[in-house]
Amino acid sequence: MGAVDHPNVPGLWSSAKLSYLMGLWVNLNHTTGVTFILLGFSEYPDLQLPLFLVFLSIYTISVLGNLGMITLIRLNPRLHTPMYFFLSHLSLVDFCYSSVITPKLLENLLVEDRHISFANCISQFFFACICIITETFMLAAMAYDRFVAVCNPLLYTVAMSPKLCSVLVAASYFWGIACSLVFIYFLLTLNFCGTKVINNFVCEHAAIVAVSCSDPYLSQLSIEIFAIFNEISSLGIVFTSYVFIFVTVMRMPSTRGRYKAFSTCASHLTAIIIFHGPILFLYCVPTTKSSWLLVKIASIFYTVVIPMLNPLIYSLRNKDVKQAAGRLISSQLSCQKS
Repeated sequence: MGAVDHPNVPGLWSSAKLSYLMGLWVNLNHTTGVTFILLGFSEYPDLQLPLFLVFLSIYTISVLGNLGMITLIRLNPRLHTPMYFFLSHLSLVDFCYSSVITPKLLENLLVEDRHISFANCISQFFFACICIITETFMLAAMAYDRFVAVCNPLLYTVAMSPKLCSVLVAASYFWGIACSLVFIYFLLTLNFCGTKVINNFVCEHAAIVAVSCSDPYLSQLSIEIFAIFNEISSLGIVFTSYVFIFVTVMRMPSTRGRYKAFSTCASHLTAIIIFHGPILFLYCVPTTKSSWLLVKIASIFYTVVIPMLNPLIYSLRNKDVKQAAGRLISSQLSCQKS
């Protein structure tokens, strides 16, 4: 029998990949004229100015609180510990998160033209995803830090070495960027046409795919898989850490020791609850027309309010932070007098 010629597999693979990339490029070209209208809270015209003032106040407190926390931790050597290292990065993520979302929200509360280009909408979604996923795993890393501090206090400085802390923080940022790139990739495979109304104040995934002109199944499937994995894995770390913390604390003989151990975890546990609560709520609420108001309120809470609450929680409930802030203010006042 004569030899059968095998097809050029590498050549076919290269051609298929090139065709796919060309198709993606065509999709990108088709989106150049696409614009979205962020509906926001435009159905409540009488509330536009009061909402603007409320959100402006929240954003101002958020920026000052998070930048102040970062500055305080950097300037005070007593706060150069693993817990405050994580807290400084949490404040950085919260500052970036609120700055990605809130300025556009404030602008749309003042102007009639609520248009946003396709590129700007996708960019907002991309950076918001990085922040929220990074914060998810930053809080999980902080739970592990509290576990080591309470359950292995003698080995704390050795176990939570600067290298390990840097790796945990870098991994949180890396995973946030990687997930966001996957989401953007699947969004860019969708077709969008003309001007579409997004029934939200932010370019959120469900709202974006709702106005696409093609089947968003793969895009929705990808974000659901990653969202479930991120929630289960991060909350699994938090839950496991606090189970061991609870068992260790309950074995302590003195009531004072128990109170001190619980107080070191109170701020972090509060931050965990207010962060994951709205996210889990959004997963449970179906995206029907009647539920969009609830979705907006929950979105406001975790995109605008939480970045403001975190520095308040860690400053008002933390003696070290309050003492460091007091010393910094006193030194500044003494410098001005001299």
